Amino acid sequence: MYKIAVIGDRDSALGFKALGLETVFADTAEEARAAIHRLAAEDCAVIYLTEQLAQEIPCDIDRYANAVRPAIILIPGKTGSLGIGIENVNKAVEKAVGSNILKNE
Repeated sequence: MYKIAVIGDRDSALGFKALGLETVFADTAEEARAAIHRLAAEDCAVIYLTEQLAQEIPCDIDRYANAVRPAIILIPGKTGSLGIGIENVNKAVEKAVGSNILKNE
């Protein structure tokens, strides 16, 4: 069975532990980078990562962009959304459908 994990600062990730997800507390880009690569090596299916950490390690996230596993999903951190996660969803929809059907203009 595949696992689902959350990587983020303690305040952002702790609530996911109650849902049974593996939580990895990371306060720095290096901690997040190491956690992503470790979880990927352990065949983790889904990794939720706070946008705040994601903006510091785009190359590491891109490394798994076309991989089957893990799917790296960006979520807002304790300070709120940076818009990166929804932008990635919009790009994925546009790539799949040929136009962005989700964008409100």
